[in-house]
Parts: sequence; C-alpha cells; structure tokens
Amino acid sequence: MTKHDERHGGAYDRGRADFWYGRPYDPHCYADGTYTSARIEAHQMTASQLKAYRDGYAEAEAAGDQKDWGE
Repeated sequence: MTKHDERHGGAYDRGRADFWYGRPYDPHCYADGTYTSARIEAHQMTASQLKAYRDGYAEAEAAGDQKDWGE
C-alpha cells in the first residue's frame, strides 16, 4: 500500500472526502488548505497526486466510509 500525504486539502484527503460526501469522482486538490487556497484541477495535477486522489477515493469506497445524510 502506498503511503500518501494526508494533509487537509491534499489529493488523498480530497479523494476520501469526495466519496464520504457522496460526490462524484473528480480528481482535484488544493495548493494549501481546502477552500482556503487555489484549487488544482486534474489536468494540473502530477501523476502522484492523481494516484493519491484515486487511492483515497477507492479506499473510502472499499471501507464503505460514507456520510449518513439521515443524521
């Protein structure tokens, strides 16, 4: 298993968050903190950032980690 930077706003974090909130697969990350810095779109991401997003999304999906909107 690859070890990813898990900082808030990083690609791995955003992949996990997108699945958690039931959002579609949409690779992106932030230069610094989520929503407090520039959003980096898929076409601007490095191969390792794209892998981190993909892994974060897939790991959350495999674990079934998704928000219960009925709360």
